Amino acid sequence: MINKEIFKNVRYYVADLDGTVYLGNKLIDGAKEFFDLVVENGRDFYFLTNNSSNNSKVCLEKLVKMNFPVPEEKIIVSTDVAINYIQKNYTNASVYLIGNSRLYYDFNRAGISLTDDMPDVVVLGLDDTLNYEKIRKGCNYIIKGAKFIVTHPDIKAPMGDDYMPDAGSMMALFSTCTGVEPLVMGKPEVYTADYLCEKLNCKREEICMIGDSLAADIALGANHGMVTACVLTGVTTTEIYEKSDIKADVVVNSIKDLCEIWR
Repeated sequence: MINKEIFKNVRYYVADLDGTVYLGNKLIDGAKEFFDLVVENGRDFYFLTNNSSNNSKVCLEKLVKMNFPVPEEKIIVSTDVAINYIQKNYTNASVYLIGNSRLYYDFNRAGISLTDDMPDVVVLGLDDTLNYEKIRKGCNYIIKGAKFIVTHPDIKAPMGDDYMPDAGSMMALFSTCTGVEPLVMGKPEVYTADYLCEKLNCKREEICMIGDSLAADIALGANHGMVTACVLTGVTTTEIYEKSDIKADVVVNSIKDLCEIWR
């Protein structure tokens, strides 16, 4: 039984995607029903993913294939947080970007000046095209004084039944070489909490963060004053949850169970 009082001040339900709304290429049962109820009850929802190798366009295409189309502006990627931070804090800065074509697309669309020469900022995202030359250049630019920003801290990314090293793993390589610790965007960092509140024009306690990852989704909410709901359809099992120091306000088997908030 869910304590509905926990959600009385929530205006926005912000949900992770993979493991929370869908698994692979399949929408999780009850996900669409939950978000329909959010809107019917005068609230709103957004999606928030750390995966900077995808962008909102790619995520939307995936949702459309699952017969769950949403406005593209409802999909927030850690890339958006990084771009927003650079635009606010490094006006007209040049960026050496380490990422795939989708990350380049987002930075170009935002009007960020990209360069292969000595930049003001080095930005590292999940890059499945990473090679030694990119590593060499990025490290040297950081050593010479460029600011170092990482889109998100995830160590590994799921790839079906396997995993691939994510931006957090690459971050360790760059930090070890340069001796410089980066500014890290994405979940669970404060920059993402600030970005959400600014974008949604709300207080932190008016957001409910829904997700399957304790270290990313639930930590974002728990560390920054949001309501949290952990779903057990992704990386977190009951056993993992019980052993973790990171706790959610509500733990449910799947997002479908959250429909109970309005019943």
